[in-house]
Parts: sequence; C-alpha cells; structure tokens
Amino acid sequence: MEKYIYDSNNGSWYELQGDYYIPCLTLPEEKSKPIGIWAQRHRAYLKENRKAAYATMLMEGKLNSYLADIDKQAQERSETLLEQMKQDDGITNSSRRKMP
Repeated sequence: MEKYIYDSNNGSWYELQGDYYIPCLTLPEEKSKPIGIWAQRHRAYLKENRKAAYATMLMEGKLNSYLADIDKQAQERSETLLEQMKQDDGITNSSRRKMP
C-alpha cells in the first residue's frame, strides 16, 4: 500500500497509519502580529473560559489577528480614558510643577 494517497474528490492528502489512511491536516498560515499585555490576558481568558471559541479561531488561523485587534482597541481606550482623566483633573503639559 502507498504511504500517501490523494483524493481528487475532496482535494485532500491521506497518510497510511497502520491499516488506516488518516487525513494530512495543517493549520492555515496566519500573519504574525505583535500582541501586548491586553491581548495576552484576553487569550488566557479565551483559553480558560471560552475553549470552543479559542479552538475555532486557532484552527481557522484567525486568533492572532483577533488578538492584535483586541490589543489595539484596549490601547486606544486606555489612551482615551487617560486623556479624559487629565481633562477632568485640569492637568495639561504646561501646568507641570517647576522643581526648585
């Protein structure tokens, strides 16, 4: 028996394992994007509490893009909140205290 066979009906390759042909499956290529602390925390949350969603995104090759987007949104919200807090407290760059 051949080690590998190709099924033209579904376009898949199969590898002989013992007496059975097992499909050769690979994950789709995903562009690597850097993720920050917020995305790392969200990934840990998904892995622990939303296992099906985590596995689905991982298998579809969408996890890293999703996490990069989450990180970008969290960073933007953090900057917006910081600016709002500065305005509420009346803090500006020109109102810094001068050191004696």
